Amino acid sequence: MKNLPLLFCGIFFCIAFSWTGLILSSQIQFGSLEPVALEEGERPRPQKPVGFASQGKQVYTENGCLYCHSQQTRRKGFGADYERGWGDRQTVPRDYILQKRVLLGTMRTGPDLMNIGGRIPNREWHHLHLYDPQITSEGSIMPAFAFLYKKQKIEDAPSPNALNFPKGYAGAPESGYEVVPTDRAEALVDYLLSLKINYELPESKFAAE
Repeated sequence: MKNLPLLFCGIFFCIAFSWTGLILSSQIQFGSLEPVALEEGERPRPQKPVGFASQGKQVYTENGCLYCHSQQTRRKGFGADYERGWGDRQTVPRDYILQKRVLLGTMRTGPDLMNIGGRIPNREWHHLHLYDPQITSEGSIMPAFAFLYKKQKIEDAPSPNALNFPKGYAGAPESGYEVVPTDRAEALVDYLLSLKINYELPESKFAAE
C-alpha cells in the first residue's frame, strides 16, 4: 500500500502524456483548419455531404464497408494508389475536417473509395455492383448486398429506377417482376457518388511538389 501514491502518479502521467501526444497536439496542428477556396469566387472545399448522401454514410458504416475499404489516398512512394487509379492526389487532413466520423478504414481488402464517385460516376453501375458484385467485377470477393433491394411485381409499367440486369444473368427476376433499390440503397449510392477528390487544397499542392 505504501507504493500506491507512486503507482497512481505513474498511471496519471501515462494517461496525461498519451492525451497530450494524441489529442492536444492534433488539435493544435489541425483544429483551426477550415474549408478554403483557392480561386476567387470558387466554393470553399471540402464540402459536407447533404441529403441522402449524409444518410448513406450511416448505411455504409452499418454494413461494415469500412472494414474492407479505406478512404485515404497515399502519397507517391508509399503505395500503388496512383498506379491503381484510386486518386489523382494524396488526401490531406483538411479533406476530413467536416466529417463527424472519419472512415479511414483498417485494411484494403477492396479498393480505396475516397475518390470512387470521381472514378465511377455511374449510378446504375453502383446499384448493380451492390446487388451482386459479380455483375460488374467478375471474381470479386465482395459480398452481395441484395437485401438492400426489393423484388416487386410490375404494375402498369416498369419503375424508372428498376435495375437493368445484363442479358443472361441467372439472378434476374422472373418475367413480370423487377428489382428496385430501397431508400437505404439509394442513400448508400448517393454517399458513394459524393466521394470525390476533384479539387485542390493548399496542402495537397505543397505535398505534390
